Amino acid sequence: MVLIIKKLTAFLLAASLLTAFCPSAEAKDAPAVSAECAIVMHDGGEIVYEKNADKRALIASTTKLMTAIVAIENCVLDDEVEIGAESVGVEGSSMYLKAGQKITVEKLLLGLLLVSGNDAATALALHTAGSIEAFAGMMNEKAAELGMDGSHFVNPHGLNAEGHYSTARDMARLMLYCMENATFSGMISRRSFAVDDMVYLNHNKLLYALPGCLGGKTGYTMAAGRCLVSCAERGGTRFVCVTLSAPDDWNDHKALYEWAFSEYSDRDVTDIASFYVTVAGGADESVRAIPEERLTVFVRRDAELTVTALLPRFVIAPVIRGERAGTAQVYCGSELCAQSRLIYESDVGAEE
Repeated sequence: MVLIIKKLTAFLLAASLLTAFCPSAEAKDAPAVSAECAIVMHDGGEIVYEKNADKRALIASTTKLMTAIVAIENCVLDDEVEIGAESVGVEGSSMYLKAGQKITVEKLLLGLLLVSGNDAATALALHTAGSIEAFAGMMNEKAAELGMDGSHFVNPHGLNAEGHYSTARDMARLMLYCMENATFSGMISRRSFAVDDMVYLNHNKLLYALPGCLGGKTGYTMAAGRCLVSCAERGGTRFVCVTLSAPDDWNDHKALYEWAFSEYSDRDVTDIASFYVTVAGGADESVRAIPEERLTVFVRRDAELTVTALLPRFVIAPVIRGERAGTAQVYCGSELCAQSRLIYESDVGAEE
């Protein structure tokens, strides 16, 4: 076996599936933000920015991210819900439901996510679990499943209540999970929807103001302050951003995204991590050894990477496509940030 080494810089690369994080010690300073708590998380789970990310805080209507995913996973979108008195006139933001009105789960979810209807949240909770308390139990079960150890929910809308809180880190984890659900991601990116003759507009200004924004959820109470959870993607690189108690939340998110996208990206190293092996006694002189699956690294844009491969000096024909050839490893400095089995790309028959 021989060790082959290639050195490269991130700007020589291009994006996607098997992703690993290459840390950076030289990233430019992140912008100052107004938020008491904040985080920017890559969709692979890597953190590129955090500020008091594990501090328990009120989260206001960003609670509805959890309400939405619990309802989506436990209800049929076309099911019709008859609105009861308990769901009418709930304090705060509303989609103005009326007692006796019949409306689908799908429309309630849109009212929950786009206009932050506390009435929609209540109606969904009652339809899904039969009571607010039972639904809160489902929310907490989902939080435990997602590893949201700093969170606890007691209602579906986020109005201030004792024992109702989360953290910026937990809300980022939740948003990443939600965005993997096609129903959720399709809804939260919509700019409007209609019920009968009433048209509702999405309250998320980032959909209009931030290139690449995929959606988000706003929140506000006097005690919680302004809260915002959002997701954006550019060039195949995706981040979520969370700010809690942030007087200037829209600008916080725009500044953090611009910084994150300028400093980091997902880079495809599949071709760079491919090598040729000499074939002895073959119809072809060599065969290409390629990564078993697409190999990507999440790196600072100016990071220097080293790709190494452990391969045989030669292989004796015949060579079978898909057979293991060796191993490729990608290093950022001295740290291993990705690796993959190498397999032969094609068959090579014996020389006639």
